[in-house]
Amino acid sequence: MTETRLSFKEMCAAFDVTPRTLRYYEYIELLQPDREGRSRFYTARERARMKLIMRGRRFGFQLEEIRQWLQIYENEGNEAQSQAFLEMADRQLIELQSQREQIDEALTELKKLRATAVRSLS
Repeated sequence: MTETRLSFKEMCAAFDVTPRTLRYYEYIELLQPDREGRSRFYTARERARMKLIMRGRRFGFQLEEIRQWLQIYENEGNEAQSQAFLEMADRQLIELQSQREQIDEALTELKKLRATAVRSLS
């Protein structure tokens, strides 16, 4: 059975990213597609890495953190990677909670200002 590979264009479409993004991920060594001449092909390994990258970005992780985390798996295995993820997740949860509090404060203040503006127009 041959492994299904995605072309560069198919990979962009599959993950809804721009060609520039995909090239940048390769440049910073998040992805390492197979190359045949000027063409790039993405194996199941690269697609799995891309899923992890996209998930990490959604949670607000920096690309360098993601790159280091993926490298831990390559060098030290799954258990070390899981431990590193726990540490990253704990830090990010604190950061997201702080951002949530700031957003809640901004919403409260904006609602008050809006109510004041409504009253002044009545």
